[in-house]
Amino acid sequence: MNPAEQKKIAIQIAKSLHKAGFTAYFAGGCVRDLIMKEKPKDYDIATTATPDDIEKLFSKCVPVGKQFGVMIVVMQKQHFEVATFRREGAYRDGRHPDHVAFTTPQEDAKRRDFTVNGLFYDPLKKSIIDYVEGKKDIRQKLICTIGDPEARFQEDRLRLLRAIRFAANLGFKIEPKTWQAIKRLRKEIYSVSQERIRDELVKMFTRPNAGRGLELLSESGLLKEILPEVEAMKGVQQPPEFHPEGDVFVHTKMLMDQLKNPSVTLAFGALLHDVGKPPTFSDEGERIHFYNHPNIGAQMAREMLTRLRFSNREIEDVVSCVNNHMKFASVKEMRIGKLKQFVVRENFPTELEMHKIDCLASHGKLELHRFLKRKVKEFKREDLKPKRLINGNDLIAAGIEPGPIMKEILEEVYVLQLEGKMTSKDQAIRWVKKNYQKVL
Repeated sequence: MNPAEQKKIAIQIAKSLHKAGFTAYFAGGCVRDLIMKEKPKDYDIATTATPDDIEKLFSKCVPVGKQFGVMIVVMQKQHFEVATFRREGAYRDGRHPDHVAFTTPQEDAKRRDFTVNGLFYDPLKKSIIDYVEGKKDIRQKLICTIGDPEARFQEDRLRLLRAIRFAANLGFKIEPKTWQAIKRLRKEIYSVSQERIRDELVKMFTRPNAGRGLELLSESGLLKEILPEVEAMKGVQQPPEFHPEGDVFVHTKMLMDQLKNPSVTLAFGALLHDVGKPPTFSDEGERIHFYNHPNIGAQMAREMLTRLRFSNREIEDVVSCVNNHMKFASVKEMRIGKLKQFVVRENFPTELEMHKIDCLASHGKLELHRFLKRKVKEFKREDLKPKRLINGNDLIAAGIEPGPIMKEILEEVYVLQLEGKMTSKDQAIRWVKKNYQKVL
């Protein structure tokens, strides 16, 4: 559904609440986006109606957080959060209030996290309601907590990351007292679940200014707490002939700066592609080396992403990006069959894009990227993934004993098949008997 239609439905919900005698405003991020002339990703509505009132008014509701005054209204298959204006009790678990009490819009605004998210918009009167000087901070491009920074962060420690995410994605600065509180409370992030940390990092790195987000994470001390393996890239020098831009962290930050609406795989592939360099650093005098860093980095990436509770599919795809990123340097030397196998993989388009931004963040040469783009166009005329001519049963029938050698034989036959040097099963079996007589 396009943003205009989504806004139209949100206004319809507000009108229904108003007609029933309740106040209803757009709230939070969508108001900030409207002021900044950006298209909101979704519309949240705050109202004087209670959850029971909301259930009576709308035919399809989901009581996602009814005890906290939060309902989901479903209209035209779209979900809209409709929450009762509330004030909150103490946050003993660093995430949820012990209790809530329904209250006025003004009190509701003052319990929110940052001033830029504490605004309301009356869609019927088409007016902004600002109790927290949010408009001023938007004009000044400033992320500032509502009230005492330490109190806001202690209520929900995830806000430490959210402040950095908003500052990076919006291109804002963080107000000095808010910034100092983040630095002081950085170790409080350990009380936040890995899943919630993951979700914030995904938003931070798949939206604008990911490189700035990485930089702010490091400067705040949070990066060392949640991703120490990435913080370890700082100060790790690289061969200047290949990396004139600087150390591994600088290179990674520049890579993140190149991202444009990336997938999760591309964002985290870029973040972690060189994570294996710090533990493999070797300075032999004439040149710096990072022996086997893609393989070591892939193992580290798997451990990190597992720790952050990414899905198995996301883990495998990011690990593939890390493990294969140096193979692009030798694509011109690959046998044509091996090259076909390399480019036909499902993750190849993402890896190719990562190779491009990797080059742009270092030496700037895109010759291999252009070479692969040409080859992919050429290969489209062929069947890049044909059915194999022979399988393990065929090898056993030919007299090959089961064992590791079978995989080697089948792989070599398939490469020859992709190169057009083998076209039938009989031809393949004859080739095996001729070239593997010693194991027959």
